Amino acid sequence: MSHFSTLRTKITDAEILKNSLRDIGISVKTDADVRGYNGQRVRSDIVAVLEGEYDLGWSRNSDGSFDLIADLWGVAKKHNQTELINSINQKYAVNKTLADVKQRGLQNANVKLVLQK
Repeated sequence: MSHFSTLRTKITDAEILKNSLRDIGISVKTDADVRGYNGQRVRSDIVAVLEGEYDLGWSRNSDGSFDLIADLWGVAKKHNQTELINSINQKYAVNKTLADVKQRGLQNANVKLVLQK
């Protein structure tokens, strides 16, 4: 029985995801195995190599979005999974916004980020 869960995300840009993971100090592999319970592994396009025996992975869907694949129980043994996933999503959102602003030719624009709970 697989212990892996698959969650839909709004992530669509692989390079920004990889850079976001690196920005928060997480090692990244591409086209690699996500480690799970009892040595189980599943292939993913992008893998966040976490401390311990478990990883987070993202696999691209046909619509261009990515699904998060992980043994969430295992990840939670060493990490606060909610905080970890939220920090990745927040860093991705900031980096994606900044990339979109630059792409539109607004390199000198001021960007104000407001975080709300």
